[in-house]
Order: sequence, then structure tokens, then C-alpha cells
Amino acid sequence: MPALVPTEYTGRVMWLGLNDDRAAGLANRSVEALDLQFSGPMGESRRGLTRASCSRVTSQYPKGSEIRNTRQLCLMSAEELADIASEMGVEALAPALLSVSILVSGIPDFTHIPPASRLVSAGASICIDMENRPCHLPAKGIEAALPGKGGLFKVAAKARRGVTGWVEREGALRLGDELRLHVPDQRAWLP
Repeated sequence: MPALVPTEYTGRVMWLGLNDDRAAGLANRSVEALDLQFSGPMGESRRGLTRASCSRVTSQYPKGSEIRNTRQLCLMSAEELADIASEMGVEALAPALLSVSILVSGIPDFTHIPPASRLVSAGASICIDMENRPCHLPAKGIEAALPGKGGLFKVAAKARRGVTGWVEREGALRLGDELRLHVPDQRAWLP
């Protein structure tokens, strides 16, 4: 019996981005395609099979410990991004400012798809880690692009920031590609 079940939900890749130098800033640049490898997208500054643990996992590991890199990709919903922009009182919010790797349209309640779900295209597959909680880091870039709005992002993005994930099957992902959502075949945890 399959452990992952294909759903009726598919998303379309609306935008792709890469960060060439994380030390220079959070913003990604727009690209036409991503070459997804097990260590992450080629050319991405945050690629790697491992990473240093951060404040998100201090309950599990001392900060700076080497852990598996389950945050190779930042995926967001175009619909949720529009909702964030609306709540911030701006016409639009560029995915580049939020360090988005893949902007997807068409999958409802995207930020809350189950952990361990897969987004499968004809060329590659991404395993979802978990919700990407909003933080203050994008505020500086947003403020530079939209004066007076940077400080509004964290609250507006709550429960809409998308998910993080890693490459499960290598391959190319291009603008316009379709991603089918596959979810774990298990009931919700009921302790």
C-alpha cells in the first residue's frame, strides 16, 4: 500500500528565485528554471545536505550544531502572498523580497499542507518539511522597496508564510510546470 497518496490538487509554478549570496542579503533573483539536486538548487547560497542549526530548533540542538538541511527551499502560495500584501495595504509584494524559491498557484491552504507531503513535477520532487514561520528578516528589504511597510510583514504573514522543503528527486523545475500534491496516508496525530 502506498505511503503517499496523490491528491486532486495541482499547483502551477508562477515564479522561481535563487539567492546567490546570503551574506549580501535575503532577496532572491528571478530565474526561469531551477536545477534541483539533492543538495538543493544549483547556484543557491543556502544549498547543502546539512546546515547549522538555528533558533528554530534550539529545543532539539545547541545553536550552530550541524543538522540535515530541510530548508533548501522556501515555497509560497501566490494566493497567500496576495493576502499578505492586501493585509499590509500594498498592491503587491514581490516574492524576491521574501527569499521565495518557488511561488505556486492553485493549492488551497498551502501553508498548512501536511509535513512530509510531496510536490511532484514531471522533472523533480520536493519533500515538505513544515510551515515556514514569519520572521523579521524580510522587513528590511520590504521597507527599502515599500517605505513604511516593512514592519507590517511579520503579523500579516502569520499562517501564510508558506513551507520549507528539500529536494527528494533531482531534476529541472521551470516556470509554468505543474506540481501535484501527494500527502501521507495516515490519520492526524491524536495523543
